[in-house]
Amino acid sequence: MNLVVLQNWLNNVSFAVLFVTMLIYWGGTAFPRIPFLPILGTTGMVIANLCIATLLGARWLEAGYFPLSNLYESLFFLTWGITTIHLVAESMSRSRLVGAVTAPLAMGCTAFAALFLPAGMQSAEPLVPALKSNWLMMHVSVMMLSYATLMVGSLLAIAFLIVTRGQTIELRGSSVGTGGYREHSRLRRAVEPVAIASAIGSNGSGNTMVLNLETNQKSAISQVASLSPQRLNLAETLDNISYRIIGLGFPLLTIGIIAGGVWANEAWGSYWSWDPKETWALITWLVFAAYLHSRITKGWQGRRPAILATTGFVVVWICYLGVNLLGKGLHSYGWFL
Repeated sequence: MNLVVLQNWLNNVSFAVLFVTMLIYWGGTAFPRIPFLPILGTTGMVIANLCIATLLGARWLEAGYFPLSNLYESLFFLTWGITTIHLVAESMSRSRLVGAVTAPLAMGCTAFAALFLPAGMQSAEPLVPALKSNWLMMHVSVMMLSYATLMVGSLLAIAFLIVTRGQTIELRGSSVGTGGYREHSRLRRAVEPVAIASAIGSNGSGNTMVLNLETNQKSAISQVASLSPQRLNLAETLDNISYRIIGLGFPLLTIGIIAGGVWANEAWGSYWSWDPKETWALITWLVFAAYLHSRITKGWQGRRPAILATTGFVVVWICYLGVNLLGKGLHSYGWFL
């Protein structure tokens, strides 16, 4: 079996495995009492991850360069990154919902690369002169890993919004150590002055003071949506893991942008050219910087940072794929991403 046949076989196997894995995760979410489905789902992700790693290795041997020079290669590298980060997130959360949201993304990327791209775009081609550099591996691989990590973290934030139905909830746990305490303290500070003022304005009866205090507390707290204990625990887990995964992806994005600037200076004589790809990479960085800033310094949790992460999910896709649909800019090497 030559390397080209092996690659064709592996990309089809990867798609089939991820498709079945997606169905297993969805089945596990719909029927949580079936014990063996989570193990099957994790096994499917591991098999897909190994198949894609082997495919990329075969591609590397065939072409003689790190396989990140066109859309086909970058999609499989992105899928490999998504499955890898999925395994990390799943080990941290032990939740079936992680696979239910990440498996469709991984399967979709594989399906697009293996089934929809024409054969000419799937074949390995000689590198254009601008890409014959060690920075191809150092810059592009880190950027693709950051995209995969930020996508998984953002998907978990979207899952949080689905679980909580987009409502504001009070999280008992905290992914930033004191953020949950600060949020709870703000709620108490908002409740107690109102309750005390109302009690002081009463007829002076101690019973009336207690009644007004309890009534105002319940009124203020009722503005925060309540969930069942199981759903609340799931929401807290998704919020926590989403934050941690995005916290991993943001430094990778930062390193990738810096490495890209160094490569751009070597190739084009300028660290920054406001190329569309560079501009959207900066926008992506700013969105996730705002997300982390809101969580670390403001103590935000729950719905508001999840909405920021959802915005980031869209921005990452624009940066990765949308800009190249225009076919313009210094990064347009025939769908080079």
